[in-house]
Amino acid sequence: MRRGPASARVVHQVASWCLGYPDEALVERLPLLAAATDELAAGRAREGLRRFLDHAAAIPLADLQTDYVRIFDLSRKQALYLSYWTDGDTRRRGEVLAAFKERYRASGFLVDTHGELPDHLPLVLEYAALADPTDGAALLQEYRASLELTRFALIESSPPYAGLLEAVCATLPGESPADSAAVHRMAAAGPPSESVGLDFADPRLLPLAGYGVGEGRG
Repeated sequence: MRRGPASARVVHQVASWCLGYPDEALVERLPLLAAATDELAAGRAREGLRRFLDHAAAIPLADLQTDYVRIFDLSRKQALYLSYWTDGDTRRRGEVLAAFKERYRASGFLVDTHGELPDHLPLVLEYAALADPTDGAALLQEYRASLELTRFALIESSPPYAGLLEAVCATLPGESPADSAAVHRMAAAGPPSESVGLDFADPRLLPLAGYGVGEGRG
């Protein structure tokens, strides 16, 4: 059974693939992901990953895709953008996103964002798994409140996806909060509601401007 830092990298890589938009490549990878997961030591991480993998293997891809859009694209309650929870659409958000990119560059990690922002959780997990496990784990821990808030939201809307967040949180120091109220205390608040312009920012940071207003992405 895999334990320690190597097992964390496995968890982060498996979760990274599973939290992306599901496609044929994911379906083809499911046996490999399941085999890697089964080599992990028994515990919350393995159980959380298996919960999603078993679910993904049991339903048609079209249904998995429909669920993904419903869960992550049509609602702000399960945002996979880590700094959304801490900085919302504030002026500071552009600076934070730039800081993510700087950390990737410093590691030599060649980031292909596929049109996503640099704080998109699957991308951060890939960074932690493949590029810089130490800094990647530190980055995830810095945004632990964001991970836990997303995890609790997913417990209500999609337990299989909640399992992926539970697995990621299990690789980080300390216990997960017992309830959502404790997570909000950890976060010291929800996402800021300030809505000053991001007109100074790199245009590539703008697709999420307006995210969090209403239920859809603007």
